[in-house]
Amino acid sequence: MGLKEQKPNGVQAGWKFLGTETRFESGVFRLREDSVELDGGKQIDYAYLERAPAVIVVPITTAGEMVLIKQYRYAVDEWCLEVPAGGTHDSGGASLEEVARKELREEAGASARSLTYVECFYAAASLSDEKSHVFLAEGVELSKELWTEASETIEVQRVPVAQAIKMARNGAIKTGPCALAILLCESRLSSYLPEAPDSLATAVAEGDGCDSGSGV
Repeated sequence: MGLKEQKPNGVQAGWKFLGTETRFESGVFRLREDSVELDGGKQIDYAYLERAPAVIVVPITTAGEMVLIKQYRYAVDEWCLEVPAGGTHDSGGASLEEVARKELREEAGASARSLTYVECFYAAASLSDEKSHVFLAEGVELSKELWTEASETIEVQRVPVAQAIKMARNGAIKTGPCALAILLCESRLSSYLPEAPDSLATAVAEGDGCDSGSGV
C-alpha cells in the first residue's frame, strides 16, 4: 500500500483500518472511501476528501488597514469577502511561508514586509483532512497587479482593522476559514485598533456633577 493508504485513520477512536478505494481524484483533491471496523466490531465505509494543506493570509497595510478580497464563488453563486488563501497542492515543494507570499501577491497584488505564523485549524474535519495554516502579513504594500487564475474574479478592498474584525464576528465575512483566520490574529492586532476610552476616567467625569452626599 502507498502512504495515503497507510494513514492511521481511526486510531484515536480504536477503529481498525481495513482498506481504501479512490472514488475520484483531481489535481486538487482525492475522494477516498475507507473501510473501517469500529471499536465494537461493526464495519462501515467512511468517505472524505484528502487535500494538501492550505494557507490563509491576513494582510495589514503600512497604513494599518486590512486587505480583503471580494471574490466570486461558483459553488454558492455569491460574491464573498475573504482574505487571500490557497492550497499547497501545486507548490512544487515550496514552504508554507513561500506559498503564503505567493497567494498574497497573486490574489491581492501585494507584498509584505513581514510574515508571522499564527495557528492552524481544520476547516471541515468531518469532510476533509485539509489543514489550514494562518499567517499574519504586516507592512503590506499594494503595488503589484493581480495574477489570478482564469476562474478567479477578484476585487481588492481595504478596510479599518476594527471593522474587519467586526465583519468576521457578525457574519459579513461568510467564508468560515477566512473569518476564523482574522479572529485568530485579533490578539496581535491591538496596535492597529483605536484606543479604547478609559472607562474609569469616563465614569468619574460623568459623575462630577452629581451630589454624592444626599444627607438621606
